[in-house]
Amino acid sequence: MKFSTKEGIEASMADAFALFADFDQFERSALRRGAQVRRTDSLKRKDVGMCWDAGFKFRGKARKVSAELIANHPNDGYEMDIQSPDLSAIASLELMSLSKSRTRATFSVELKPKSLSGRLMIQTMRPGKSRLGKRYRIKASDFARIIERQHKSNVKA
Repeated sequence: MKFSTKEGIEASMADAFALFADFDQFERSALRRGAQVRRTDSLKRKDVGMCWDAGFKFRGKARKVSAELIANHPNDGYEMDIQSPDLSAIASLELMSLSKSRTRATFSVELKPKSLSGRLMIQTMRPGKSRLGKRYRIKASDFARIIERQHKSNVKA
């Protein structure tokens, strides 16, 4: 099952990528929301091979996932491989310059089952795919607006 959406951002492509690639901020955000996040690699810079393990509650059940940065194209985007016991996912961000101060971000995630319970989870999602897609687009739009606000506050500072 695949979800994808595009959002325009009032920031240059390089500035947008720098904000989208601030993985430390994502870790802090997840921790504030009650997740346990641990970086498992020893890389000193942001590059392919960065890995995290995370645990969180979802629908009343404890979940564990691991994520790895599998492709990094500076200023263009990146891909992450996300694994759980029941599902695997590839999440990607692609950036395209629309002008010097405007960038289009394409967010996509593709879910694939790894077990019978993963298949059941995806099958139960299929009837509500349009509703889930709408929620995905809203969250992506909210995230793009956060990036814009961070960019504007960085420019003023």
